[in-house]
Amino acid sequence: MRYEQRSSPTHRVFVRGLVLTLTLWAASLNAASVEYPSKLVRVIVPTAAGGSADAAARAVASKLTERLGKPVIVDNRVGAGGVIGSEIVAKAAPDGHTLLGVGAFYGTNPSFYKLPFDPVNSFVPISKLGTVTMALVVHPSIPARSPQELVALAKRRPGELLWTSSGIGQTQHMAAELFKLTTGIDAKIVHFKGGGPASIDLLGGHSHVTISSLATMLGHIKSGRLRALAVCGDKRSPYLPETPTLVESGISGYEVSGWWGILAPAATPGPIVERLDKEIKASLDSDELKKFFERQGAEADYLGPAEFKSFLVRDIGLWQRVVKEAKIEVLR
Repeated sequence: MRYEQRSSPTHRVFVRGLVLTLTLWAASLNAASVEYPSKLVRVIVPTAAGGSADAAARAVASKLTERLGKPVIVDNRVGAGGVIGSEIVAKAAPDGHTLLGVGAFYGTNPSFYKLPFDPVNSFVPISKLGTVTMALVVHPSIPARSPQELVALAKRRPGELLWTSSGIGQTQHMAAELFKLTTGIDAKIVHFKGGGPASIDLLGGHSHVTISSLATMLGHIKSGRLRALAVCGDKRSPYLPETPTLVESGISGYEVSGWWGILAPAATPGPIVERLDKEIKASLDSDELKKFFERQGAEADYLGPAEFKSFLVRDIGLWQRVVKEAKIEVLR
């Protein structure tokens, strides 16, 4: 006797519904890739206008306006060290029309703030834009001409060297803490409200040393008002070719750079992510962006979505380790 297996009416309805859902989902992805962008694109920068992350976002937005055929504008949403603006993007519609422009502060924030979002999983990394060279700089009154001499001086005079920082949890602060951990020195970190006041104090000789972006320090180094002992990345800077890296100077295990990047809300469709990444990568090759990086003492340093996500995970993990090992008190 032959039996025929027949699906129930409920099963047939479920299958038809599933097929319809998958068809609509595929159509929406295709529409996203064809129609995007359909309106103005907003890049939220969670720091004040005029900072390096803001400048990088504006430079990229200008090129994206040309390449996407729709206005791409920067919207500064300041507060809580970048948390407020980042949260706006985390909760925005994942349609590619609201993006987040970030800098190195994004890697340190999880160590200092109770975030209302996941710094990795609440976003889709689009592209890393560039690397900002950091330099170990001293006031000329300090009798050290190399990082090793500075370390020796600090060990002879524990707690006497004053190290400037642009604020608790900022890149200058964390770079100083990592240097102290790496070399075993004891130096007092003095926090200011911003990089400007910190630089003024160092230039006046009231403080002694800092690690800061080359864009901020280059003019003072070339004028002789400050002395660069080393750059802190994995290679020498074309803007200070005679200045060695810390590794070349015998300080192993230390590498710090500033950086900029663009993120989108989680669940942004793949075709939109790919389109944005493609256009940003092409923009980095433009003469306008190359001139921008030169003015910032920086270099284009593109990473695509997967590599950028891995970079973020490593960066966040590094600063969490530094905070723990340096026993930095964190007020949440």
